[in-house]
Amino acid sequence: VCDALGMSCPAGRLRGSFACEFVGTPCAHLTQTALENKVLGHQPSGDGSCSLQGEFTDINVPLTIRAQSHQLCLILRHVEVKIEVVIPEKERSKEEMSPNGKASPLIYKVNGTARHYHLEEHPIASNPYHNPKDMVEASVCHVKDLENGQMREVDLGCGKALLIKESGEFHAVGHKCPHYGAPLGFCPKEESAVPGMELASISAQVKIEKEKVYIRASKQALQTQRRTKVMAKCISLSNYNLSSTNVLIIGAGAAGLVCAETLRQEGFSDRIVMCTMDRHLPYDRPKLSKSMDSHPEQIALRPKEFFCTYDIEVLTEMQVAAVDVKSKIAVFKDGFKMEYNKLLIATGNTPKTLSCKGKEMENVFNIRTPEDANRVVKLATSKNVVIVGASFLGMEVAAYLAERAHSVSLVELEHVPFKKFFGERVGRAVMKMFENNRVKFYMQTEVSELREQEGKLKEVVLKSGKVLRADVCVVGVGAVPATGFLKQSGINIDSKGFIVVNKMMQTNIPGVFAAGDAVTFPLALRNNKKVNVPHWQMAHMHGRIAALNMLAHGTEISTVPYLWTAMFGKSIRYAGHGEGFDDVVIQGDLDELKFVAFYTKSDEVVAVASMNYDPIVSKVAEVLAAGRTIRKRDVETGDMSWLTGKGS
Repeated sequence: VCDALGMSCPAGRLRGSFACEFVGTPCAHLTQTALENKVLGHQPSGDGSCSLQGEFTDINVPLTIRAQSHQLCLILRHVEVKIEVVIPEKERSKEEMSPNGKASPLIYKVNGTARHYHLEEHPIASNPYHNPKDMVEASVCHVKDLENGQMREVDLGCGKALLIKESGEFHAVGHKCPHYGAPLGFCPKEESAVPGMELASISAQVKIEKEKVYIRASKQALQTQRRTKVMAKCISLSNYNLSSTNVLIIGAGAAGLVCAETLRQEGFSDRIVMCTMDRHLPYDRPKLSKSMDSHPEQIALRPKEFFCTYDIEVLTEMQVAAVDVKSKIAVFKDGFKMEYNKLLIATGNTPKTLSCKGKEMENVFNIRTPEDANRVVKLATSKNVVIVGASFLGMEVAAYLAERAHSVSLVELEHVPFKKFFGERVGRAVMKMFENNRVKFYMQTEVSELREQEGKLKEVVLKSGKVLRADVCVVGVGAVPATGFLKQSGINIDSKGFIVVNKMMQTNIPGVFAAGDAVTFPLALRNNKKVNVPHWQMAHMHGRIAALNMLAHGTEISTVPYLWTAMFGKSIRYAGHGEGFDDVVIQGDLDELKFVAFYTKSDEVVAVASMNYDPIVSKVAEVLAAGRTIRKRDVETGDMSWLTGKGS
């Protein structure tokens, strides 16, 4: 409780009182209790319980009360903590721009039992960066510089922020998304536009003086641009042995990590174990094709300390071989078994490999790990690269290597890239952009053989008869769900290998949930059609929904799919689900790469993509998220004022 409160008020000091009662075996007794490293007295009783009382003043936060005992089984029977935060007058007077709030009761669940820890309701400053020396204030623009719905990246001297104007009001957030560290390409004011993404909080206040817009923000927050919510910790590890856990998460990608974090954010304080085949802690896998020379620690989703602080255990290089849903036991490849109460399966997918001669040759890669990506960059520098498959991965790798390699050749079975996803006209425009950046396409063909010289790749032979020089080959021909280990489990798997879940990410087995690239789920946007959406944002939302329903919240998924990709400094944004579209309405100029494409099925817009046409995709996402229908005739006129807020 104290740690959680302390995260909200690091400039204050605590004073208050506490009373705790522990119980164990008749011979149990406390050997030491400490408050801020000060040994305190305690009063044992004959029945094995021990009460602990005391008062504290002038204690720096975060505050931790620790009790140690010779006995392994020591249970907290009752605790009452009264806390108030004391803000020195000289500090309080400097917080005029910060709103005040009241501390509300915190609720933590232990083995399913809710425990309420009530904090005395004293005003506390809600800004987590109280040090006046850490704050910076700057005039960033005139009030008339932005129209409603517009946003602008502004410089405060020691860092940048994103200023947004909505309904006549100004708001400021971090200018980078915490995922890639790239400039935000959607409207941060409305998180529903891109559900599942955590926006970077910079603890900013915006004020208007003499027609000028001023932003006051934390220097530290401007530089870190990360956001972490108040989270619980595990308080019952002693109730478990090494081979049992309350929540087991198979897979350590975005869906799995967000599930674990959401559980802690919701006050869940039992054991959480994540397991992964990877050797690293959870990292940003989509970034492997966008920033290929990144090291694992550079693309880590959370630092190592985060997992220690919030008691989220991660078992690396551990592969689950089978799941016994009746006994609630996961069996690992090495024979280790772990019992669980709730299970999340978020194993993602496995890349497809080539089926031709020479596919096992050295220097042929499916990019799956940071080591793979790093190795490809090293081998490709000033060499000849052949990429098989014009998928998102293939195209992003081609874009990244274009300036580094001597040559980049891309082999694809379709006649234009992204045809099924973006349509032929957008695909051709993207293809032209790549050709202008020295990428050579070999379309409507596939690989028949990989040839070697002295054990290393030398040539790629195409079915068309063309022979390409190649020092390294990257395969990006799609993926299949990594669900083979579930075939005998009784969990419902469809004909393509995807785990079937409902709107609450639950499988057909009670207590078993699934999320991410390996699932099909009902998409509200498409009349609850079961779909697979292998996007980063959707994995985030899956993990969150699964966690909430593990806690019996009854929350259904209703988000609008959203993705973006960056190639040669150009970013394509996409919202909706365009599978099976029958027409594309394009506004703007494809040759200039400034356009918006509306994908329609019958008379209804089901998806939208854009390049250099912000914030149109976010606006469409907001409309779709509100449950409104956009008709084909609405977008054929070219008048977008109804979307940008300038029209009806």
